[in-house]
Amino acid sequence: MAVYHHFANKDALLDALVDQVFHEMALPEGPDWRAGLRARSVSERLVLRRHPWAIGLVESRTAPGPITLAHQDHVIGYLRARGFAGRASAQVLAFLDAYVYGFVLQELALPTAPTPVVEAVRAHEGPGDGPSPFPNLEALISEVIDAGYDFADEFDVGLDLLLDGIGALRG
Repeated sequence: MAVYHHFANKDALLDALVDQVFHEMALPEGPDWRAGLRARSVSERLVLRRHPWAIGLVESRTAPGPITLAHQDHVIGYLRARGFAGRASAQVLAFLDAYVYGFVLQELALPTAPTPVVEAVRAHEGPGDGPSPFPNLEALISEVIDAGYDFADEFDVGLDLLLDGIGALRG
């Protein structure tokens, strides 16, 4: 209860926690919009992995604090200064945040190897049982999973695809 000597109520405390999360995220900088947004997205992912409780809290708050507002204002200003109009700036921020939040949620929820999908597909394998009922999943497991696939490595691939598409919104 001592924490309430510093905060008016629970809502003020939760809003301050969200501000702290945004304080830890890097702001985009530099003349290259793609590099700036990449750096912010990578930082955002690291911060959200460090604070797995943060995504739900960030999305639940209706009264953003001054650090959160300053962060978002900076990102919007950064985008506008690099040729993204008002609506495009809002879209870019929403798309990037949705990608990063969704990726982190999946990353945190994924089981360790072998995954339940791999176990379920392999449970249906067996000599003499005829053709596999899941030939495409078996091929994917053999070609990708067994070859050392790591979901975490796919963040950059998805981010690059998203940034390629975001370029079409510019100016």
